[in-house]
Amino acid sequence: MSDVRLSSPQGKWILLTTVLGSSMALLDSTVVNVALPRIGEDLDADLAALQWTVNAYMLTLAGLILLGGSLGDRYGRRKIFVVGVVWFAAASLLCGLAPNAGVLIAARALQGVGGALLTPGSLALIQASFHPDDRGRAVGLWSGFGGIGAAVGPFLGGWLVDGPGWRWVFLLNVPVALLCAPIAVRHVPESGGGTSRSSEAESGGGQVHSRFDVLGAVLCALALAFVTYALIEARQGSLAVVVTAVAGVATAVAFVVVEKRRPDPMMPLDIFASKQFTAVNLVTLCVYAAFGGFFFLAALQLQVVSGYTALGAGTALLPTTALMLLFSARSGALADRIGPRIPLTVGSLLCAAGMLLMLRVGEDASYVADVLPALLVLGLGMVGLVAPLTATVLASVDVGRAGLASGVNNAAARAAGLIAVAALPLIAGMGEEAYRSPGAFDDAFGRAMTVCAGLLVLGAGVAFATVRTLPPDCVRPECLHHGSVMAPPLEGQPARKRLV
Repeated sequence: MSDVRLSSPQGKWILLTTVLGSSMALLDSTVVNVALPRIGEDLDADLAALQWTVNAYMLTLAGLILLGGSLGDRYGRRKIFVVGVVWFAAASLLCGLAPNAGVLIAARALQGVGGALLTPGSLALIQASFHPDDRGRAVGLWSGFGGIGAAVGPFLGGWLVDGPGWRWVFLLNVPVALLCAPIAVRHVPESGGGTSRSSEAESGGGQVHSRFDVLGAVLCALALAFVTYALIEARQGSLAVVVTAVAGVATAVAFVVVEKRRPDPMMPLDIFASKQFTAVNLVTLCVYAAFGGFFFLAALQLQVVSGYTALGAGTALLPTTALMLLFSARSGALADRIGPRIPLTVGSLLCAAGMLLMLRVGEDASYVADVLPALLVLGLGMVGLVAPLTATVLASVDVGRAGLASGVNNAAARAAGLIAVAALPLIAGMGEEAYRSPGAFDDAFGRAMTVCAGLLVLGAGVAFATVRTLPPDCVRPECLHHGSVMAPPLEGQPARKRLV
């Protein structure tokens, strides 16, 4: 275990490089939505291609993020983090140079692989490098700066799309990586890989795996890929859709069987023996499916129907992220005092109300009268929801499995968003060219928001019926400030128990 102090020059370099690395992946999960209409116009892509532009990234990220953390434990966290940064930058360059939608989608899938390597690695480096007395503050700064990056993302993305063009949304990652990777190599100490089992446990690294569950990771990614393909291409009604749907279900069953039988699985199924953990993950699936569908469609609605520019649409969505960044820590403190049940229930219902208010956002919508009230209600609901969700996930398992619990919950949230982006246009009756017709898209958007609101009401019901008061001695989240709207904050293994 390293004893780097946060106030030292090395500590500041470590914080800088981990923030830069995680921000690249976080920004790409938010800014691309704003660029979708211009991408579709430039590459002559239909709605299915735009869905794949979002989902190809989420697919590999959600399917491989648990494996990415294990690779760092085995081969060295700094090494895997740097590989992830370089991989992500190379894939971003390919995205920026893509001549057609097919190449862009393939490059986005490669981006997700890089994101799965660097996202858990950035937090693991902080926890393995800093002195225990500084670790909590370092993680807080890391999550806070990440939230600022998430807030700036849609604004920056809109400015780039309206200015130099949508390709710069991806090309901007290249200079960031050229700054991030050398700093990591020069200033970040290596951890994992050659460390002993005892030192890993002491540093909060958790269990050291004797081997990788590559088969489990492959089956997880394939199941998501098959189901996503079947949902996006279901309009075709072809035999291939039926075959992939059946293959998706079969692969998901195979994943469960493999994880149950392997001695060292990627996702130990016995973690779901905790009823609280299972319940809060069901809530996660409901609410993050709604969030994923909303942020995919809202950016399109504002541009296609309401006539906003890309910059205008990106700026319009800022209130939700800003509210989360400013008040999520206070929301977590409130949930500590009164328990998570009420915040999770009320937060989900507020989010549902916000999405129903979005039904007023149509042609020539007024930002102050129509868009802003909906986003403020949605943002307040997310403030009340996200921090207690993370706390409940961590509190529902033993302290030694906190990192695993957080990783499973994070993957579940991303998978829920992935499935929502694939399924919502189908459920709402959006045709392949719907985003080129303001009237058709507006009608389908209204149906989609109603479905999203229903998912949130379902999540509220599950939370109210199943979530109980946190035990007096449990793990407290280190990521107190949260600005991402696409997934809960990723928590690592704590070095010691913290009292709520």
